This record gives sequence, C-alpha cells and structure tokens, in this order.
Amino acid sequence: TLLSTGTPVYSVAWGPDSEKVLYTSGKHLNIKPLQPNAKVLQWKAHDGLILKTDWNSVNDLILSAGEDCKYKVWDSYGRLLYSSQPHEYPITSVAWAADGELFAVGSFHTLRLCDRTGWSYALEKPNTGSIYNIAWSVDGTQLAGACGNGHVIFAHVVEQRWEWKNFEITLIKRRTMEVHNVVNDAVDLLEFRDRVIKASLNYGHLVVSTSLQCYVFSTKNWNTPLIFDLKEGTVSLILQAERHFLLVDGGGLYLYSYEGRLISSPKYPGMRTDILNAQTVSLSNDTLAVKDKADEKVIYIFEALSGKPLGDGKPLTHKTEIVEIALDQKGLTSERKIVFIDKNRDLYITSVKRFGKEQKIVKIGTMVQTLAWNDTSNILCGIQDTRFTVWYYANTVYVDKDLLPKTLYEKDASEFSKNPQIVHFVGNKVTIRRADGSLTYLNVSPYPAILHEYVSSSKWDDAVRLCCFVKDQTMWACLAAMAVANKEMATAEIAYASIGEIDKVQYINSIKDLPSKESRMAHILLLSGDTQEAETLLLQRGLIYQAIQVNINLYNWDRALELAVKHKTHVDTVLAYRQKFLEDFGKKETNKRFLQYAEGVSIPQN
Repeated sequence: TLLSTGTPVYSVAWGPDSEKVLYTSGKHLNIKPLQPNAKVLQWKAHDGLILKTDWNSVNDLILSAGEDCKYKVWDSYGRLLYSSQPHEYPITSVAWAADGELFAVGSFHTLRLCDRTGWSYALEKPNTGSIYNIAWSVDGTQLAGACGNGHVIFAHVVEQRWEWKNFEITLIKRRTMEVHNVVNDAVDLLEFRDRVIKASLNYGHLVVSTSLQCYVFSTKNWNTPLIFDLKEGTVSLILQAERHFLLVDGGGLYLYSYEGRLISSPKYPGMRTDILNAQTVSLSNDTLAVKDKADEKVIYIFEALSGKPLGDGKPLTHKTEIVEIALDQKGLTSERKIVFIDKNRDLYITSVKRFGKEQKIVKIGTMVQTLAWNDTSNILCGIQDTRFTVWYYANTVYVDKDLLPKTLYEKDASEFSKNPQIVHFVGNKVTIRRADGSLTYLNVSPYPAILHEYVSSSKWDDAVRLCCFVKDQTMWACLAAMAVANKEMATAEIAYASIGEIDKVQYINSIKDLPSKESRMAHILLLSGDTQEAETLLLQRGLIYQAIQVNINLYNWDRALELAVKHKTHVDTVLAYRQKFLEDFGKKETNKRFLQYAEGVSIPQN
C-alpha cells in the first residue's frame, strides 16, 4: 500500500521517471514520491471533485478534469498553465497522446481535441453519454473512448497543418495530404499506402512517416517522392536541417540524407528516445544535440556525419536543469553555437567546440518563454518576459560583452497574451502562436540577415555601405562585433566610431601601430576580454615583457610578479610600477610577496 487517505482516489498517474505518483483526493491533486519519508506536494486544483488526471512523460505536464466542468493543465510544480471555460457537464476523462503534443477531453456527449498548451483544436458531439476513459494508440493518430451507453468510440486525428514559405499542407484523410501553393493556387494531392503518423515541412522538403515507410518530397516536385522502409515501428519526432533530417523512434535516433541514405545513428548511455521532443533535440548541418532525461543538466553533442560524440566526448553540463535547447543553423562548423533555457527561464549561449579550449557558458537573457534560430542566418529570436527580442548577433558576448545590448531589437510582446510560443523563424518572418491557438506574424528587419551574408563571404566594404545606407545603431554595433570576431580591424574602427565608442577606436588605432603580428593578435584578444588567451599567446612567442606589461595594465599584480620571477626578468620593473601605483593612492605595501622581493631588489628612481 502506497498510502491511505480519508477520501476516495478517483485517478492516479505515474510520473515521467516512475519515481512519483500523482493521485486525486477530493478537490486536491497530490504528488507522492516513492521514497519513504519524502514530502507530498499537494495543491487545490478544482472547485469540484477531481475525476481524472494524467501526467505526460515527454513534456512533464499534468492534466486534471473535475466536476466543476473544467479541465486544466499544470506543470509538475503545481503551477497552473491553462484552465478551460466551464462546460455544461462534468469533465469525466482526459488523456495525453504519447508524444505530449495533444490531449483529449471527454464529457457528456462531448469529445474534444486540445493542444498541449490547452486551447482546443476540435469539438465533436457524439451520442455516447459520458466518455469515462480515453486511451490513445502508441503512434498518437487515433484514440478509443469508453462511453456511458456501453459503446466504445473510435476517433482519428486528421487535418493537421504544416506551413513553410508559400506552401500549406493539410492531412485531409488518414492517408491523404493536400498541398496548396498560395502563390499560384496550385493544389496537389499526395496519397500514401498506410496512415500518416508524423510529418515535417522545412528547407524545401516534406518528410512524412507512415506506419511502415518514410516518404521524402521535394517542394519543387510533388510527383516523385523518395520512399524507404522504416526499421522500427512508430516515428515519434522528425527534425530537419538544410542537408539532412533526423527520425526518432522507440529504438533510436537515425539521421538520413534527403536522398534516403542512413548517415548515422548516434547513441549515448541510458538513451531513452521515446521521451524526446522538439525542445530537447536540436539538429544543424554538422551537429546533433540531445538533452538527457536521466540527468537534466546534461546535453550530449554529436558529430552529425559520424554519429560520434564531439571533441573529447564529454557532454555539455550546466549548473541547473535545462528545459529547451537549440543549435544555430548557419556559419562555419568551428563556430557552431548552442543556446539553452534552464528551469529558471534564463537563456545561455555557448559554443559547440570540436577541439581546443571550451568557451564559457554566458547568460544572454532572462525569463525567456520560447525561442527560435533563423533558418538562413544566425539570428536568434525569443520572447523574454513581456518583450519580443531579436539577438541579431549573439556571438557578441564573446567579442565585446558591453556591446550586446546595442545589438538587440526589442518590442512589446503584450499583444501575444500569456505563454505565446514561437512556431518558426523563416526568412524575416516570425510565426507566433498565442495561448488561444491563433497564429500571428511578425516581420523582422531584413538588413541584419544581409549583413550576416556579406560578413560570411568577407565583403567588408559592402557591409560598411549597407550600414551607412540603413543608418541604424544596431547594425553598426553588429558590424563592430563581427569585424572584431574576424580580426578585421579597419572595419571595426569605422563601426565603433559610428556608435560613438571612441575609447575602442583609440585602442584599435594603438593596436595598428604595434610592431609584431603576435602582439597585435594579443591586443585584439584583450579587446574581446580574453586576457588568458592573450597572455598565453605572448608567452608562446617569447614576448615575456609584453605578457608582464599586460598584467600590470590590468592591475593583476600577483600574476605579473609571478611571470617576472618565473622567467627571471623584469622583477624590478614590476616592483617599480607597483610602488608608483601605491604612491599614487597613498597606500603602504601589504602584499607579502612584494615585500619579500622588494628587500632583495633595488628599484631605480625615475
């Protein structure tokens, strides 16, 4: 016996990790961990008796249905995410589809299909009496309901829609899709042998999985799809990148080219593919990232073409649990970036390093609800708190952190109501789904994408001309960061001057006059705040004095003295600078190491 309560338990559900049980008691929901002596989480969920509850293992969300004629969606901490309007009759059943994207609601003569955020797709009024229980098929395409009049009702999910650029695709029957090209009003019908389970439309291709096969269509030609058989049963997720796509089923992760060739099948310890979704897996042309469910702080990163873990094989680890991840889609493989939102809703960025030193994980946003990378350039958009934000060049944090706020575009997002979701960010159009299910569109300036294109093909003069034409501070700030990242100092100087950062212009000028290439490189690294890298570079090239001078300029006194002593040179110089520094501030020497060396070295009076 798990527990005994004073009230009847009408419904129970296992938690995603099978270590907790959710149960009802009267108007309350309770989560009981299986460990003995662990605290039970309880909250009042409805104004009437709770009749049914369900907990999904993919999205970790909880459904409840009550005699107060409402159904509600909760997160696993008991926070209310959605509450329906009161219906005419008590809600007698709720059930999640396995992939956590849809749920069904049953009531008297009523069957409703809802999105995971709560809004309703469809309402049927079958003559069944109350629907007391609902069970979904494993593939999430159909459900069965146990009815009060002694019948069993079967329902199939149809009319899902996919949009990309000028194409709109609808599943009109279980085995038929309709393709509508809105530019010339052409309509094509696509027939399949078996029922359609999952589909994805992006990057000029439609990928459709049926119960036995996978079809790949090009948007240029709907008549001749590429067809191959599927090994395992049900595909639970399809993700696309420009060059290939990922199929996830109960057996594993499979990466295919658009020609239908299996490229790789990455694996990691304790892999459970049935609980992955679009928030926890991300794919780009060269990299695949997967958030682990066993340890929520870990992201596994794989080389797409070989399926092997990246670099030294260690996964990326964060200090708190991660809820959503996304890889950027463009640019050089060596500069691939990943952003992720943790459970405090903070947004972080880090680079996916194949070798060499790891870049640190840097926070670039707070209270971020939803995000998306652009499909054609490395521009990131997201909704943070009440503002829609676009990070035109997120890499700025590694180049010149103070510049990041100047490279953002922000606009008020209160028009999107509570909990909006970004569906996709294609070209310069962002599609956002509001909490009530309606789609709304936002246009983002096309100029930053053009700037990214110029910079990636090293057309620096064109980039400067574009910024002069647009006359926008944000563009100049992006160009300054891009130029420093690419060590293009002449352009950086123009860009910094245009946004009034005179101190940096002077610093860049001083870099130009430095005699050796190494010292110029070191000072560019210093401009980006990479003091450690700059010092290492100078020491490798034998420029000991410059390395010491860098630390003196930054008031890293201990490190400057350490270098001088280690290389047996310029100890007197370090002590002289230190003494002058103390005299300027009218202070006495208290550092033991400096006192020790000061006794043995006489300092020249200048």
